[in-house]
Amino acid sequence: MVLETVGRPSSFMESFLRQCGGYAVIDGGLATELERHGADLNDPLWSAKCLINSPHLIRRVHLDYLDAGANIIISASYQATLQGFEAKGISRKEGEALLEKSVKIACEARDIYYDRATKGSWDISGDAPTRQQRPVLVAASVGSYGAYLADGSEYSGIYGDNIGLDTLKDFHRRRVQVLAESGADLIAFETIPNKLEAKAYAELLEEEAVNIPAWFSFSSKDGINVVSGDPIQDCALIADSCEHVVGVGINCTPPRFIRGLIQSIQTVTTKPILVYPNSGETYDASRKEWVPSTGVTDVDFVSYVGKWRDAGASLIGGCCRTTPNTIRAISKTLSRS
Repeated sequence: MVLETVGRPSSFMESFLRQCGGYAVIDGGLATELERHGADLNDPLWSAKCLINSPHLIRRVHLDYLDAGANIIISASYQATLQGFEAKGISRKEGEALLEKSVKIACEARDIYYDRATKGSWDISGDAPTRQQRPVLVAASVGSYGAYLADGSEYSGIYGDNIGLDTLKDFHRRRVQVLAESGADLIAFETIPNKLEAKAYAELLEEEAVNIPAWFSFSSKDGINVVSGDPIQDCALIADSCEHVVGVGINCTPPRFIRGLIQSIQTVTTKPILVYPNSGETYDASRKEWVPSTGVTDVDFVSYVGKWRDAGASLIGGCCRTTPNTIRAISKTLSRS
């Protein structure tokens, strides 16, 4: 989807939100949906494993979310790193192709959705009929350095004294370059656990003159700081200062913390705020599984949506353990705004 981006980069998101009617719906959890369709993700590559052996399942999940009302679908590249692929015996060139493939699958799903949705749906109010299409963007996901480690450190943001700014920039650089040229509409830097990695992303976007916009999304476990303990305002300020960043927000965080985090972010930026919390369940990093029965139901989750919207969020979706049913309910709630 091509949007008018003349002028400042933030006009990209402003234009998109106008086309969506003021609020946009982000998709929901990917990995748990892949598992529901039969994928075995017990692997350091996690959902990116399906890029190799089950791309059809990724496409199916994207379509499920589009059918549920999503305006933004996020590629299966969160855990897809060149270093992670190389550890599995996959060459650098093949790894880059897999990164590109993650975006291609999402774009294909959007094309299929548009083809299905527009057949027989015509607007004849003007001089010539035009097909009615819900605006849909493809976001290329970039997970944190901790996600690559696959040891749970993405949930703490504690990387150790040996991991500095330059190390993080070198780690992410080529992946960001590839995804920026992959055909995605924007880059989603997700589940950012600390201020240092946010700064690395911001500097990379400037140094590489990335030609598509980005959003920064942080995670929190206390509703005040990001998971490393850095204040959310300090992290949001980094996003605010980067011209390439067109949205800032929170993901993979329990729903009960979201409203307060939105309010904190608003004290330091006027950029659009996005939120896509998890179900509220707890992830046991040592056992690599979700602790059951500690989250909220779809009904409970969606009961928060109006509060998040009223607090200032304009892009709302779900993260881990949310489903197409969650997204469908969010879409219905926002459409009544």
